[in-house]
Amino acid sequence: MTRDELIARTRQLIAEGERLDSDPSLGALQLWLQLSDDLLAAAWGSMDRYHLAWLMVGKPKGVVRGRPMTDEEEATYVREVATQKTAALRMSLEAVERQHMPFAGETGGRGSGETVPAVTRDHEKPPDRPTLPPDPTLADRLADARRRAETHRDHGERRAPRPERMER
Repeated sequence: MTRDELIARTRQLIAEGERLDSDPSLGALQLWLQLSDDLLAAAWGSMDRYHLAWLMVGKPKGVVRGRPMTDEEEATYVREVATQKTAALRMSLEAVERQHMPFAGETGGRGSGETVPAVTRDHEKPPDRPTLPPDPTLADRLADARRRAETHRDHGERRAPRPERMER
């Protein structure tokens, strides 16, 4: 998939998410969720339960259990989920379009070897307030912080195998 295709498809899904918010339909939501899941998985890889829980996609505030939802409850549910997933799609669009992040499955366009305009990261910019005096100890403090961080590099490594059922 090219960058331009990903941007166009993401914009279409965002527009459909906004339409679902104004005209909720559970059937349309289910199809839209599948299409958006497929697109996001093709671009960024599949999401495990941790990522989905972090995004709070599909976790309505007032869960109805043991009975069918009323029309009003269904509409509220559709709006909540559509709003949450549309926000995730907007983050994806921001990453691809403005930040020019490479994505999985990229087959052409600006991310696959064409020259991309340089993106200035916030930490590379000069300070917004040029009146601040330079800090002569900053380089030494950064080097010290990096040395201390290096001693903790192995803290993120797994120490015991995880059960397969939790690997999703």
